[in-house]
Amino acid sequence: MTSRPPTTSAAEPAAPEIGTRTLVFGLVREDGTVDAGELYAVAEALGMTDQQVRLCVKRLVGEGRFTQEGRGRKARLHATADPTGSVAPDAEYVRHAYRQDQGLAPWDGTWHLFAFAIPETARQSRDALRDTLLHLGAAPLQGGLYVSANAIGDIVEAHARHLGVLPSLTRLTSRDLRVGEETEPTRLAALLWPLRPIAERHETLAALAAARLARLSGPEAPPTGTERLTYAIELAAAFTAAMEPDPLLPPELLPQPWPGTRARALAARCWDALATKEDEADGRLRLFSLYDHVVTTPRPDPPT
Repeated sequence: MTSRPPTTSAAEPAAPEIGTRTLVFGLVREDGTVDAGELYAVAEALGMTDQQVRLCVKRLVGEGRFTQEGRGRKARLHATADPTGSVAPDAEYVRHAYRQDQGLAPWDGTWHLFAFAIPETARQSRDALRDTLLHLGAAPLQGGLYVSANAIGDIVEAHARHLGVLPSLTRLTSRDLRVGEETEPTRLAALLWPLRPIAERHETLAALAAARLARLSGPEAPPTGTERLTYAIELAAAFTAAMEPDPLLPPELLPQPWPGTRARALAARCWDALATKEDEADGRLRLFSLYDHVVTTPRPDPPT
């Protein structure tokens, strides 16, 4: 169940749509607990109703993901297993993005191609291999043929082996990719990947991070604890929304300046500001630890 935050003013960027499950998981502290008072307060700030929160908590307890101690806003939830998968960034993926932003992962001009012809009798494995390629940022060229600008071959092969279809997978590399009459790499990238929607998601992240960073470092009274928690959940959701569909094409293949570079720099600075202001008395959110762990590159000023 999701809830859209209240309408914002023209000067205030719209926060991402956040599901109640994501909210609960995002508020898990390092001791595995969720304070229901915080949960309801942040939910209200995000435009969610008490009924939405109660139903979500009931489902999560029913699924065995949490146990509940107490009732209502005075309750405390206890995670029965690590529930952070829905809010945790893919560590290696995020690190690679920041390495690219720093110019530490230049493209060598190699295209990585993958082809497979898996029969209908193994449809589930065929679909799973296709989904793996798309998740890793590969683009379809035609039926059963995909291309990536990144060296994802070992990961794809490991998935194919796990699915039992490795004999049906063909891997090859080329520095001479041609689609129709097009051979120029940047134009090929624009042809194969939906760069405009990807850029727009990063622009949304950048606007949100910039607004929250201004609030955190501005001269007015500092944000309340509920506001800081709300900002953290919003930032994590917007970061995920921007990063999940991003194939992380090398900068050499992207229009410059690329919005993703600026968005990630602003997000890292905003996350630093949020983390240093986090109230340690009740224990840090696991969310802070997750992002501290993956966003480890230097924090340059975002490009203008």
